[in-house]
Amino acid sequence: MKQPIFLTLVLLCLASGKAQNSEKAKTLLDEVYNKVMSYENIAVNFQYVLQNEEAGINQETRGDVTLEGDKYLFDYMGSQQLYDGKKVYTIVPENEEVTIEDKSEDGNTITPSKMLTFYKKGHTYSWDIMQNVQGRKIQFVKLIPMDTNSEISSILLGIDAETKHIYKLIETGANNTKTTITVNSFKTDQELSNTLFTFDEQKYKEQGYYIIRN
Repeated sequence: MKQPIFLTLVLLCLASGKAQNSEKAKTLLDEVYNKVMSYENIAVNFQYVLQNEEAGINQETRGDVTLEGDKYLFDYMGSQQLYDGKKVYTIVPENEEVTIEDKSEDGNTITPSKMLTFYKKGHTYSWDIMQNVQGRKIQFVKLIPMDTNSEISSILLGIDAETKHIYKLIETGANNTKTTITVNSFKTDQELSNTLFTFDEQKYKEQGYYIIRN
């Protein structure tokens, strides 16, 4: 009789430890979320790496995004995307083309305006490793999508333990594709132009751009 009782106690301790582990991770993410929401605007420069060894994919690029509330200006791979609170404008200089469309209502899509807060819903959390990166303590939290049909297997979110800013995101897809986003610079409450999130359609027409409305 003693062995089943001992086993039960061990399982209860493990379950308790897991719950505390999850709560600790959630507490840290709440701190990150509250910090992000306290800023009037955020400007991020990042490195983006896409890897899939089986498919022989290894792509690396850089990008910039400026966020103010839901509005954003996103520069990535030679293109620019602007959201003014109503419409999304995708500007592709290579094709001299601008696409104008309504914001997607897909709750599963991680848009630039959600890239620092997407983890708030739809995931379970667990405490992971801490790394020392050039004197900075980066605490990782592991996120698992609750949606069993998700194309994402897991996400590791690296958080600067001192500033509570996101430093790194490592997303592993169900197809073993790994996406890594590393923040090179994280600036807050900058002086922004009043027209930064305003699309000047006439300017692009004068430059010969083709305007597509979806």
